[in-house]
Amino acid sequence: MTQQFFYDLDNDGVATITWNQPETSLNVMTAEGFRQLNGFVDDALADDAVKGVIITSAKNDFAGGMDLKVLAKMREDAGDDPAQGVFDGVMAIHQILRKIERAGMDPKTNKGGKPFAWASPGTSAGIGMEIALACHRRIVADNPKAKLGLPEILVGIFPGSGGTTRLVRMMGPMMAAPHLLEGKMLPPAKSKAAGVIDEVVPADQLQARAKEWVLNATDKDILKPWDAKGYKMPGGAPYHPAGFMTFVGAAAMVHGRTQGVYPAAKAMLSAIYEGALVPFDTAIRIEARWFTSVMLNPSSAAMIRSIFVNKGALEKGAVRPKSVPDQSVKKLGIMGAGMMGAGIAIVSAMAGIEVVLIDQTQESADKGRDYVEGYLDKGIKRKKTTAEKKAAVMALITATTDYNALKGADLIVEAVFEDVAVKAEVTKKVQAVVGPECIFATNTSTLPISELAKASNNAEQFIGIHFFSPVERMALVEIIKGKKTGDRAVAKALDFVRQIRKTPIVVNDARFFYANRCIIPYINEGLRMVREGVIPATIENAAKQLGFPLGPLQLNDETSIDLGVKIAKATKLAMGDAYDNSADEVLFKLFDEGRLGRKSNAGFYDYDEKGKRTGLWGGLAKNWPVAAKQPEFIDVQHRLAMVQTLEAVRAYEQGVLEDIREGDVGAILGWGFMPWSGGPFSWLDILGADKAVEICDSLTERFGERFTAPDILRDLAKDNQGFYERVAKSVAA
Repeated sequence: MTQQFFYDLDNDGVATITWNQPETSLNVMTAEGFRQLNGFVDDALADDAVKGVIITSAKNDFAGGMDLKVLAKMREDAGDDPAQGVFDGVMAIHQILRKIERAGMDPKTNKGGKPFAWASPGTSAGIGMEIALACHRRIVADNPKAKLGLPEILVGIFPGSGGTTRLVRMMGPMMAAPHLLEGKMLPPAKSKAAGVIDEVVPADQLQARAKEWVLNATDKDILKPWDAKGYKMPGGAPYHPAGFMTFVGAAAMVHGRTQGVYPAAKAMLSAIYEGALVPFDTAIRIEARWFTSVMLNPSSAAMIRSIFVNKGALEKGAVRPKSVPDQSVKKLGIMGAGMMGAGIAIVSAMAGIEVVLIDQTQESADKGRDYVEGYLDKGIKRKKTTAEKKAAVMALITATTDYNALKGADLIVEAVFEDVAVKAEVTKKVQAVVGPECIFATNTSTLPISELAKASNNAEQFIGIHFFSPVERMALVEIIKGKKTGDRAVAKALDFVRQIRKTPIVVNDARFFYANRCIIPYINEGLRMVREGVIPATIENAAKQLGFPLGPLQLNDETSIDLGVKIAKATKLAMGDAYDNSADEVLFKLFDEGRLGRKSNAGFYDYDEKGKRTGLWGGLAKNWPVAAKQPEFIDVQHRLAMVQTLEAVRAYEQGVLEDIREGDVGAILGWGFMPWSGGPFSWLDILGADKAVEICDSLTERFGERFTAPDILRDLAKDNQGFYERVAKSVAA
């Protein structure tokens, strides 16, 4: 048994329960942690010498949340009745927190309890905040790095240890909605203003203030409003006119944002509504039941696996070559100071890396540096950074035309024009200056890495790094291995991505790599349907109701139509007779009309002078009249989802993807592939391989060979297996 919580009773009768999980930078709740916390709460309540309790952390932060393996184990240990196992396990957590909340007070008089103060030195998320909400006073250190909140919805679940019920009863459904439905993490001052916590104090006064409050708290101070007689929910209960309107609006808002495909949001709203109709102890049972239903929903399980477990594993180096020592970047050279290069400069300098930003002219180099400065100025206005931090970041960036400034760089990221000859020239110029150990990375979305590596004097130290635009906002980085790329180059790229706090996937060299290989068919399928006479709004809404953030036509506008034309021409040149041009008619027509997308305020959509979309372009119907017979909505959805999913499977089958975890995480972060599904491989596992093959065969018969089910999918259907099941069995073997 590893000690995670520690108990101390001082001479004034104040017991302190301190969370200090060993060998971790952040406390994460485990099953053993719950047992220890419960035991110390019992000790404090049973000891007459204890006047009150402080729950705190010995680390810089309070908690990062719960280890989701705890919930998985509840399900596994229950055997044939996983729902009962999860429900019983969650109710056991509720009992611990309810014990803190009731604090040993007389159930009839609500008197005689022992005050519990929560004293957090920094960030607290998930179960950390649910513990806080059960305590009678919430005090947080004035820590500029601290963030507080309940972000569970972002990984496919909702606060199920009382956080949902308590926050709603504290604040009312309307005020609690942003915290619960958006998973907002707020700094201490904003959390206090919102009413989530009670006090923000200087860090060196945190424990003293908590102790002072505990020793002076009265019976009234520790009685929660919902346990007092005459409690009324802020904003009105559902049967109250004001409350009724709140819940009607909330239901519409949730459906509008989730399109009905995220089970956790709907379940949480149900728990809030039903819980508001009954006493508190019944309400937390209702919350536990809805939480259990979410935990057993395959969508939530897939989201947790991809967005929490797999994403975390990739960020920690799951696919990093183990034999290579640390390759953290100290000095970075960026070739090209355009929007991409400047974005890379932002995230690198903010990570404390020295940056040399080079362009052909000093004016262009300075423009890139100015972009960084402008970004930081916006951060200051939004209070996300400070003038001091800006000065420190800007001091790390040198904007120049002088290649000699690259001396001493241990990584180069080339982000110049997408042209083989231009990139080759830059490669040779750089390698004439940098040392022999310097790794060279090319930022490209389409050009073959092995071809670009021919310009290098050491192909083993040449690698592709595909950033997504805008770099400062997009979380994914695609690392591409050429045929001769060595392990040190892979490790260097991965360590760099870890430094700049992005999520990496590593793929092998192939046309369009992984992300663009899947995105392009999605866009093209939308274009084909326009040409066929499918109502454009149907195409866009079919995508959005699957959970895609953008329909294929809007996505084409965002990425620009001229880029699509350029890619189409290059692909046709490379593929010859094998090239499928069935989507080109629509794309090239818009290009010829000068409708280049959002950047020209004209594309598949019309835009006002401020660049806001005003609706689909009327010219679509004139050029491609709407067909009299429209397809079934589900067929439109299947075409849009399956055309890109099958590309992901083929990428895995052909060895471009080496790990399905990277395929799922990359799809969600790279282009917003139905996050509720957990990614393309998880979605196929939810569907079942046999059902997926059935859909593919139907689509192939009616719409073409691009929907042919890959052999690996047919094999899974024959063996009644899923991708993750097969991978797990192969690893075990």
